[in-house]
Amino acid sequence: MDLGMCLALAGVGIAVGLSGAGSSIGVGLAGQASAGVLTADPSKFGRLLVMQILPGTQGLYGLIVGIMVLMNVGVLGAGSAPDVATGAAYLSGCIPMAIGGLLSAIHQGKVCAAGVNIIAKRPEESSKAIVSASLVELYALLSFIVSFLIVINI
Repeated sequence: MDLGMCLALAGVGIAVGLSGAGSSIGVGLAGQASAGVLTADPSKFGRLLVMQILPGTQGLYGLIVGIMVLMNVGVLGAGSAPDVATGAAYLSGCIPMAIGGLLSAIHQGKVCAAGVNIIAKRPEESSKAIVSASLVELYALLSFIVSFLIVINI
């Protein structure tokens, strides 16, 4: 395997790995907060599940960026193996999703854990908790859009 392909695959690894790690941390934070509420009131499961799911989207965004690169470099599709400059471009294109996905998922998990407290005390206000968590999602989407635009233009 040549250096260009190694660089491109490193980009895939960081986009998928870091955004997935952030999502797992964020989902875990929200899940831990939800567990205590569910022991007291299992009827809140549906509302709490939404809070647990939200930090998981960053991992999906990272996976999409990774699959796009794998298709472009011929691992999953008809693309061709990249030269060093192209491989470095793919690596660079994956960095926004990797960093943005990691950090936004962790922080979204913290906001979701705080939102669990809203749902525990005032379930009718759950939409406010969801909106607060969705504001953090914006930055994951910005990272995804930047990585997406870079990758499709290589």
